[in-house]
Amino acid sequence: MSPQSDPGAPSRPADHIDSTEADPGETPVNQPKLGFVGWLRFAWRQLTSMRTALLLLLLLAIAAVPGSLVPQRSSDPNGVTQYFDDNPRLAPILDGVQMFDVYTSVWFSAIYLLLFVSLIGCIIPRTKHHFEALRARPPRTPVRLSRLAGYTERALPEGETAAAAIDSAAKQLRQSGYRVEQYELRGEPSVSAERGYLRETGNLVFHSALVGVLVAVGFGGGFGFSGQRVIVEGQTFVNTLAAYDSFNPGRFFTDTRLTPYRLSLESLDAVYETRNQDAIGQPIDFTAHVTVQGQDGEPEDRTVKVNEPLYTHGTDVYLLGNGYAPTITVKNAEGDVVFTDAVPFLPQDANLTSIGVVKVPDGMPEQLGMVGFFYPTQTELTSGAYTSSYPDLILPVLTLNVYEGDLGIDDGTPTSVYSLDTSTLEQLTGGKTGVDSIELKPGETAELPNGLGTVTFDDVSPGAAPAVDVSDTDADSADAEGRNYAQSVSRFASFDIHHDPTQMWVLAFAALILGGLLVSLFVPRRRMWVKAVTKPDGRVVLEYAALARGEDPGLEDAVTGFADKHAGPAASARSTSNSNSAADAPEKSST
Repeated sequence: MSPQSDPGAPSRPADHIDSTEADPGETPVNQPKLGFVGWLRFAWRQLTSMRTALLLLLLLAIAAVPGSLVPQRSSDPNGVTQYFDDNPRLAPILDGVQMFDVYTSVWFSAIYLLLFVSLIGCIIPRTKHHFEALRARPPRTPVRLSRLAGYTERALPEGETAAAAIDSAAKQLRQSGYRVEQYELRGEPSVSAERGYLRETGNLVFHSALVGVLVAVGFGGGFGFSGQRVIVEGQTFVNTLAAYDSFNPGRFFTDTRLTPYRLSLESLDAVYETRNQDAIGQPIDFTAHVTVQGQDGEPEDRTVKVNEPLYTHGTDVYLLGNGYAPTITVKNAEGDVVFTDAVPFLPQDANLTSIGVVKVPDGMPEQLGMVGFFYPTQTELTSGAYTSSYPDLILPVLTLNVYEGDLGIDDGTPTSVYSLDTSTLEQLTGGKTGVDSIELKPGETAELPNGLGTVTFDDVSPGAAPAVDVSDTDADSADAEGRNYAQSVSRFASFDIHHDPTQMWVLAFAALILGGLLVSLFVPRRRMWVKAVTKPDGRVVLEYAALARGEDPGLEDAVTGFADKHAGPAASARSTSNSNSAADAPEKSST
């Protein structure tokens, strides 16, 4: 049953705006329909509201989270490749939604641009309004100050006129940083004062600097670059495009932005936990000792740590990772050296059990490939497999599985130096061949199968003994008891070299964001009035009151303090407040 059919049911008054009852002859209210322009105006107002800007800022922070959960092509291309190998089903799906290129993806860029537009749409009208408010006069004094916060009265000082007291109040308020304006209504002089516009200024600076950060980051990503390079101890990197292992330029990057300089890795120091039994082998510190030399400068000794990047020649050099690079020498059956190099082995666990690949394209009857495992501190599991039990060089062992055939590098197709496609190769050692894998310690040499030649695990420590042939000797007996392997294997460092031409701009805008935020939080916006009022008994009293724009817990104390300073403490006059004044009670109850 509807309310209209039930006489006892409550109903809205007949003159209510949405009442179902209409007066005879009255034209019903018809709301206009929004046209195309109207909908555009509505969408613009919604987009440029501060609520939308805050929502987009939160959404941008959430959208950046996947960039820290999965490897990104811009900073860790090798990690992306490894992720595809480890997750062959999930990786293509993530790649389809640009999870490996989060910060250049369509959806991240859309949020970024919408936030940029929203902030500008918020700032421009607020800035205009703020400048107009700065030029405007303080508002007129309210008729009844007793309704405002901190209301108090003071007796007019003896021998002083009301006009003089108001002039004195205006002077003191101006000295306290208020903008003042004097008014007179019905013969009662007053002064209106306001301050705290710096709060809105700080708010506008905060939002404008946030736009500045967005612009600077955009330009930095367009004109900057990021590149990665693995450098073995004793090797040198030259800052040229061809010298990078991987390179990710900005959209507007050109080769001329690369400043020529040389970076040599002299040594890499690693410190591991040795005292805490629950954390044995945990890394404590990594320090890369490098030498930097500009095009016309002298070499400089510098250091790079994990959280202490090196800034040189307009680039930031970050230490990303490290590992071991065993030096391997391969000779053919005639004794000619066909391969010798320090080969970086990629760590697979915290104890630096590492995998590496050796490719010998020339000098053999057929191309030769070897997949090796390196154990800094070799330990045998109950299953018979090897692993490393400690990341430092205590008992280093290198095992190699040898393959023969076409390495697939002669047709010009680019291949990774860290992987070997064994599908078209014949395995000669390990696996199901029935031939044991080659096992070497630093300084040892072993025969390759089928009389192909020899392979040597070079000992690079100073004063190392000549290589020992272990082809017909027990490997354990060939190892000198108590031998120190501390420097027998070279280490490598993985560096990320980053160039951002807007770093100082981002820093400046970030400082402005912090400063503007602090000002907007801690500068109170308030108005204060002082009025000389003549009471019915002929007495002239001074009334004080204030009004806050926002939260201002110190407002009442500010009014009382100013009244005490201007007309004396309350003990010398009758003082009332808005909360306990009996004289104002009837007026409050009536309102």
